[in-house]
Amino acid sequence: MRKAGRIEIGESATGAAIKDGKARCVCVASDASENARRRVSGWLAGRRALYVELPYSKDALSAALGKSGCSMAACTDFGLASAFLDALAAQEPEKYGALAEEMRRRSGKAAYRKARGPKRKPGREPNE
Repeated sequence: MRKAGRIEIGESATGAAIKDGKARCVCVASDASENARRRVSGWLAGRRALYVELPYSKDALSAALGKSGCSMAACTDFGLASAFLDALAAQEPEKYGALAEEMRRRSGKAAYRKARGPKRKPGREPNE
């Protein structure tokens, strides 16, 4: 999914995705610094993205994403975020079950909106 551009890796890319409103969930490593956690919390204030503290260290996250020194990543796709949280919920249902359920709900709403098509003003034909 990294080649598809559905995940933003690192602090600056994650911050930009959150500020642009593209982030669906923000994943932070378990051993991330307190400063990084505080920064992410500040970026997420008033926004709809979910905050997920991962059970993995920075080293494990860096190895999985292919970027060294990575402590956070933002997922910008509802389907990918939902699948990722479902996988985490399968490992630790008491910790990630509610987050996975919320992401499934949001993913369903987004799919419904996409299927309905663009918003139209009442009383106007599409080709006017």
